[in-house]
Amino acid sequence: MFLLFEEAGKFLAGRVLSEAESSAQVELDSGKRVKVKAAAMLLKFDKPAPAQMVAAAQAMSETIELEMAWEFSPDEEFGFADLARDYFSAQATLEQQAGMLFRLFEAPHYFRRAGKGRFRKAPADIIALALAAIEKKKQVQLQIDQWVAELSAGQCPAAIREQLYKILFKPDKNAPEYKAVVDASRATHIAPLDLLQKAGAIDSPYQFHWRRFLFENFPKGTGFPALEAPAIRDELSLASVQAFSIDDSATTEIDDALSVQGLGTDEITVGVHIAAPGLAVQPGSPVDQLGRNRLSTVYMPGFKITMLPDAVVQSYTLMEGRDCPAVSLYVTLDAATLEIKKSETKLERVPIAANLRHDKLDTVVTSEWLENPELEHENGPQLPPVMREQLTFLYRLAKNLKGKREVVRGKPETFNRPDYNFRLVGNDGAEPKGDEQVQISTRQRGAPLDLIVAEAMILANSTWGSWMAELGVPGIYRSQTSLLPGVKVRMGTKALPHAGIGVKSYAWSTSPLRRYTDLVNQWQIIACARHGKTAALAAPFKPKDADLFSIISSFDAAYSTYNGYQGAMERFWTLKYIQQNSLAEITGTVFKENMVRADDMPLVLPVLGAKDLPRGAHVRVKLGEIDEITLDVMGTVVERLDAVQETASEEVTEEDDDEPVAGPIAIAVDMSETEAVTSDNSAP
Repeated sequence: MFLLFEEAGKFLAGRVLSEAESSAQVELDSGKRVKVKAAAMLLKFDKPAPAQMVAAAQAMSETIELEMAWEFSPDEEFGFADLARDYFSAQATLEQQAGMLFRLFEAPHYFRRAGKGRFRKAPADIIALALAAIEKKKQVQLQIDQWVAELSAGQCPAAIREQLYKILFKPDKNAPEYKAVVDASRATHIAPLDLLQKAGAIDSPYQFHWRRFLFENFPKGTGFPALEAPAIRDELSLASVQAFSIDDSATTEIDDALSVQGLGTDEITVGVHIAAPGLAVQPGSPVDQLGRNRLSTVYMPGFKITMLPDAVVQSYTLMEGRDCPAVSLYVTLDAATLEIKKSETKLERVPIAANLRHDKLDTVVTSEWLENPELEHENGPQLPPVMREQLTFLYRLAKNLKGKREVVRGKPETFNRPDYNFRLVGNDGAEPKGDEQVQISTRQRGAPLDLIVAEAMILANSTWGSWMAELGVPGIYRSQTSLLPGVKVRMGTKALPHAGIGVKSYAWSTSPLRRYTDLVNQWQIIACARHGKTAALAAPFKPKDADLFSIISSFDAAYSTYNGYQGAMERFWTLKYIQQNSLAEITGTVFKENMVRADDMPLVLPVLGAKDLPRGAHVRVKLGEIDEITLDVMGTVVERLDAVQETASEEVTEEDDDEPVAGPIAIAVDMSETEAVTSDNSAP
């Protein structure tokens, strides 16, 4: 005897070896023996053989018209054998009964399963909906097949072009566009990104990177709603200083300025004046919500996406010729020893006498010019004598502050590598197209104007950080427990030491127009200035405020992403510079296994032939093919240029271990902590 039964949604047939009241032992054609429960038994028969019967039943099922079977079926529940007798004849054969079973089972939109071999007909309206869905699915599959054919032929359908970044980076795997790309990739044996490139889906490499960044971080675009900058209602006194800022020429968000009083006396007072949007913008306001959504200005060569609307920025920026509201830190020092005697924070209006631009003054304001009053430059901008005196003192103070921090750090800061400036010719701040002529210039880290600003900002950030902690007012701090490799900078609400900078606490507070953490800290500092010892009760954020932790988490993620994009775009324009100047070879220094850092451009690349070379070896490298999509380029060592002995021309830093090297599709660039050695207010 043979038995047809159901197992895990499949119909099987085999020879019955033994049978009990509730089950049977069945041997399949493969020789496998299975135990079949009574609830799964459907048909018993003596002939034909199981395989022959199943094959005949499947052939029979294909002849059954579902619409007619539905018409023949009763409204109440029925068995497949009963319907076979109504549909075929009262003497329906074994194959016809099994064929009806198979046909009913595979048509759930017509017949609902109701138990062992039993069914119930579906209502007519449900069938209509199901048939429409089946037809739609069929048409979608036809569309997918058409798209696959076009992609395989090197053409990109418009629908797939529109969904390009979603398909590549945040795919809906049920979407027909995604399925078409996957199917075409399998059919052509070409990776999806390469397939789309060959099909012309990517307009240009630059647009690929830019639109991918917007898709992932600004899906609603980079525009702002129409908002007016809130007015500052405080009656602020006018400071008796003439302050000046130091920024790059492209900087429009001028957050900070400096002033010096008392030159020629025993006590000198240095003012660090920070733009004060926190006096007008309140937590939860529309402008605050914009800042909290973006969290930081995004920088890239030739362009930026500001954290706040330009009209708002211009209302609070420290523009020359205006008396600007500011949060000012005044530090009084002994003129001879430069020891800090006291510090004071004021909310006031500060006259801004000048907006200095370091890219225009770096060749003038050199260490030699500052330290030698007799030295004059014949060419270049001329500064008033009083400003030269102030810069000279600030440079002296900056070197003193840096030296003290280095004592705390336990080792000196080194400036072996320059910073690089990118200029896109004719761009003028507009969104780049990607084919602009790029110019790359160098600016040595630790240049006098950079050092002056960096040390002043570190002084303000560390002083205000400690002050908030003393008053019990929480803030957003950056800390680092040690300088050991792998010990990263962390963000938190506690005033912990920052080993990398060499201060006992460090709270970003000097860029409230560009970083949301600085705006949050400014609100807290304003509360301290207004309320003193009771500031903890009046500050917007209280100790252990969950909202403060949420801001830290969001900012950390966004800032890392923005820095990563900036690094990727700097790499893009560096590779474009190589192409535009037809550079076949470069010189560089081996800094770790198989990796070389270029001498005169911001480029790190893997090279063949460097594996056995020591760190610090100077080599000439032949460049390979550049991929502007993945930002990949490889090189081959052509010649070693230095002596054979091992040298170590650079200090080993955390940055070396996390050097950004782009990879295919997912481009990740890790920007290391550089707060101690770069100007805190300069645009990256």
